[in-house]
Amino acid sequence: MQQAEIEQEVVKETTRGWILPFAATILAMMALQMSNLGSSPLLREAQREFKMSASLYGTFTGMYGLSALLLSVPGGMLAKRFGEKRIMTAGLLMVTIGLLVLSRIWSIPTAFAGRAIWLLGYRPAFVCVMTAIALTAPLSLRSRSMGMVGAITALGTAVGASFGSAIGERFGWRNGILAFAGIAFLGALIFYSCYGIRSKADAPHVDRKPEKKQQKQTGAAQAPSVFRNPVIWALAVLEGIVGVGYFSSNWFIPGAVEMVFGKKDMTAAAQIISTGFVVAICANMLFGYLMDRFNKWNVMGLMMAILIPASLCMDTRILPLFWISSAIVLSVGLSAAQQCFSLAAELVSGREMGNVMGVVSLGPGIFGFIGPQMLGWLRDWTGNFTAGWYFLAAVAVVSLLIIIYIKHYIEIRATV
Repeated sequence: MQQAEIEQEVVKETTRGWILPFAATILAMMALQMSNLGSSPLLREAQREFKMSASLYGTFTGMYGLSALLLSVPGGMLAKRFGEKRIMTAGLLMVTIGLLVLSRIWSIPTAFAGRAIWLLGYRPAFVCVMTAIALTAPLSLRSRSMGMVGAITALGTAVGASFGSAIGERFGWRNGILAFAGIAFLGALIFYSCYGIRSKADAPHVDRKPEKKQQKQTGAAQAPSVFRNPVIWALAVLEGIVGVGYFSSNWFIPGAVEMVFGKKDMTAAAQIISTGFVVAICANMLFGYLMDRFNKWNVMGLMMAILIPASLCMDTRILPLFWISSAIVLSVGLSAAQQCFSLAAELVSGREMGNVMGVVSLGPGIFGFIGPQMLGWLRDWTGNFTAGWYFLAAVAVVSLLIIIYIKHYIEIRATV
């Protein structure tokens, strides 16, 4: 009788029980990403107002990486200790406060303070999003669920870039940032009201046969500790490096549009960024489907093979070609970064999910800081963006080599 009840609970989870918390998490993710990446044209205006150099602007935007480095693992631990619902809500409220501060800055130090408060809430909230998705979505839809999260990230960014730029053009960039604060607060209310479950310790994912099969495919043994699993740490490095292209270029596309093509209004850059993330909606769903159907590492390699020529093509004075190549770098790069979380989600289940997502989120911490720094430094050193775009292509090559190595390592472990 007890076994029958467990089976009924599993069926309930995979049919109806996961939909409401999953939807609440998706909406919260959209509220986060509208400001996180969609604020790029507005922050470019802040850079101009306070006369930041490109390298200083790289530090300002690269604070995202420092927050990921310092807060990802603590965010996962907090999710495990207090529950993803509480930490996610608190994170969104902190994002609201940070954006309020940033909308009223009067100097460069206050701009950095507002950005710091914003990211102090963003990173734990992001880890909780990945945790909630991994725990609520059925195992058979895991890669596609992560793809859907990536699609929502893209949609939020596309909408956010257009939304923020429209308000910025009419009422000033400060009020555009203020509007993002209101959206973050609304996201917190929706998530707290609708995310009505807390994952059970290690059920019902633990005993599912499909997960055991997928653990064998990824070479993940039942490690005694998440922090001693080398595959998880390898995925952390991969997650960071595959996301360098899309994250770093997002902040510097407005500057390139102004310098290379002479378009100084926020709308032109916002249109290019929005196009990239609209394409990313389809790209995330496509690659999520491919990851569920075919060898995951081959699909990851395919994405890197696409990014290499696209990054090189950003060094052009032909606006349509720059527009297309930028869209590819943004969309495919985001898809690749998102699918690293799908790979990580197969390694454990239940309450350890927060720790895994925290460790994997360390990668964007290191490379999310280095990427914008490098593009800003190369821009100041060379006087143009050519070296920066070639840097992104080189990073995609290194990512491809890492993917090949991890795949080979996993295949060796599977045969032992």
